[in-house]
Amino acid sequence: MSERPPEIDTTKAHSARVWNYWQGGKDNFAVDREVGDYVLQAYPEMVGAARADRQFLIRAVTYLARERGVRQFLDIGTGLPTHNNTHEVAHSVAPGARVVYVDNDPMVLAHARALLTGGGLGEVHYVDADLHRPGTVLSAAGEHLDFSQPIALTILGTMGHTPDHEQACAVVRAYVDALPSGSFLAMCDGTDTSEPMIEAARRWNKTAAIPYHLRSPKEIEDFFDGLELVEPGVVSAPLWRPAETEAGEVTEVDQYCGVARKP
Repeated sequence: MSERPPEIDTTKAHSARVWNYWQGGKDNFAVDREVGDYVLQAYPEMVGAARADRQFLIRAVTYLARERGVRQFLDIGTGLPTHNNTHEVAHSVAPGARVVYVDNDPMVLAHARALLTGGGLGEVHYVDADLHRPGTVLSAAGEHLDFSQPIALTILGTMGHTPDHEQACAVVRAYVDALPSGSFLAMCDGTDTSEPMIEAARRWNKTAAIPYHLRSPKEIEDFFDGLELVEPGVVSAPLWRPAETEAGEVTEVDQYCGVARKP
C-alpha cells in the first residue's frame, strides 16, 4: 500500500463521498451533500438506486462464494467503506476468502488504512492504483491473489467515469483476460433508462469534480462479451436474484447489472 499522505479536497464534491451520502453513510462533507441534494431534486430515486447497487453487491458476492465456491475477490473502484463490504460478505460465507480492494481516491485510501489495521480480517488487502492501468493493478493484486484459481472481479458504479465506451470495455477486457477460466465478472452501472436519471446525470456533471457517463442496457451487456451470463442476465439491479423476502416489493432502478463466468 502506498505511504503517500492522503490529500482530501473538501471544496469539490467527489463521487465516492456523494455515493456514501446517498447510502446513508457519514463520510462526506457539506459540498457532497449539496451536490447530492441537487441531484436528488431531479431524481429522488437516486437514493434507492445507490442502495440497490449495494444490495446487488451483497447478493452477487454471496452467490459467488456460496453457490460457485469462489474464494478470491478483486474489487475495483471500491469506494468508501459502508456496511456489508465485499470482505464482510465473502467472509460470512467463507472466512478464509481473499479480498483485494482497488481505488486511488485519497479519502478511500485513508479509510482503507484504518479498516485494515483491525485484527481478524485475514486475507484482506488494498491497492492504491488507477483502474485505467490494468498492468499495475494486476501486478499488485498478484501479490495477494492466486491467478491460477478462480477470481471474482467486481466493478460497481465505476466505469461510468470513463466516457468513451470502447475504452471502458477495453479496460474491463484487460482485467478479464488476465483471469483464469472459471472466474467471474460482476458489474453494475448507471443507465440512461429514464428522463429523470438523464437529468440527474446532467446536474452531476455540472457540479461534481469527476463526470459520470450513463450507458444503455445494451452497452452494459457489452462488458460481458465472450462470457457466460448467469441468469437472469443483465437487468435492473433489484431484479438480479432478489431474495424471496423481496418478492412483490421489487422496484426497478436506473442501475443495470450482471454476473458472468469466464469459460
